[in-house]
Amino acid sequence: MEDPTSLTNTIIQTINSIFQTLFSSIDNSVYQILDDITFIDSRILTDSIFEKLFGTNSSNGLLLVANSLLFGFALYYGIRLLYSYYMNLQIERPYQFIFKLLIFGIVMNCSYLICKQFLELNGFISDAIRNIGEKILGNEISFSELTMQLNDYISINEEEFTIFSFDGMIKSFISIGMFNLIFSYSLRFILIKIFILLAPFCILSLINSSTSWLFKTWFRTILSLLLQQSFISIILLIIFSVPYQSGDIFSKLIYIGGIYALIRANSYMRTLIGGISTDVSANLQLGANILKNN
Repeated sequence: MEDPTSLTNTIIQTINSIFQTLFSSIDNSVYQILDDITFIDSRILTDSIFEKLFGTNSSNGLLLVANSLLFGFALYYGIRLLYSYYMNLQIERPYQFIFKLLIFGIVMNCSYLICKQFLELNGFISDAIRNIGEKILGNEISFSELTMQLNDYISINEEEFTIFSFDGMIKSFISIGMFNLIFSYSLRFILIKIFILLAPFCILSLINSSTSWLFKTWFRTILSLLLQQSFISIILLIIFSVPYQSGDIFSKLIYIGGIYALIRANSYMRTLIGGISTDVSANLQLGANILKNN
């Protein structure tokens, strides 16, 4: 009969080996993606399919649809103007409407260039924060560098790593948290591209006072999504500035706090500015509740 203690040790070693292999695989193949999907600039628009979808000029893509709506707004105002004369109602004066139609029509057709410059400026700000941190601290401020440091501080070598230790639990929380960031930041990446595609229509909504709320909501949302990467840069800067000492529990807890702050970055920006949630778990829970209620 096999010794119970030996059997328990075998099970523990197997569990440790599984988690050690899982964490090593994630570290080696996944975290590099975080830098690419988090710190974005105008290069996300240099996609031939995206450019064709958006429209290279006013006669194709979504710009063609937006310019058709521009004509629709003009037709709608003309009908309202005739109706106001008949019913003796006060509406916007023709020269005011034509001026707005001209201005916002030009801005709408230049929206691709405007979004591109805005993305470039946003990327420049976040890169400047990280470059300042790199010069001061001597470390690259990135997720790939963060992963290397965490692995140095919290060993995952097969001979040393155990999931049932304090370091093992910290490593588990960090790996799960970082994996959560991949889904959250990937969703943010997709949402930014979606809201850029909506830019012509949201700018067009400013022509009519009853639809101008659409632009305000769109602008607040995309601003929150873009500024999030500067906020993430500041969080990473603070994490790298923590003086780590071997065996110091306080330092390890600070790292956990930093990872949690990265996970909650979108929520903090939504509280400050507004916008849309990129928390995948919260969105899944919301969808489950909707399906449950229905």
